[in-house]
Amino acid sequence: MKARVTVTLKNGVLDPQGKAIEGALKSFGLEGIESVRQGKIFDIELNSSDPAEAETLLKAAAEKLLANMVVENYRIEILG
Repeated sequence: MKARVTVTLKNGVLDPQGKAIEGALKSFGLEGIESVRQGKIFDIELNSSDPAEAETLLKAAAEKLLANMVVENYRIEILG
């Protein structure tokens, strides 16, 4: 089974890397971009065929290691 965990900064948390990317895109003349927030994507392969079991395992992984729960949110997608 494959899954994706997407980690992003919580609203209200400053994102200096996102601001730098935003500035760089604008310097390339891409003026339609209003703002950029960066994050992380983890593509994970599991040896489980039970979506509920996979969700539990991925939630534990996100909360213990993949995301800093003080400043980040995460989203789990089971891809199949």
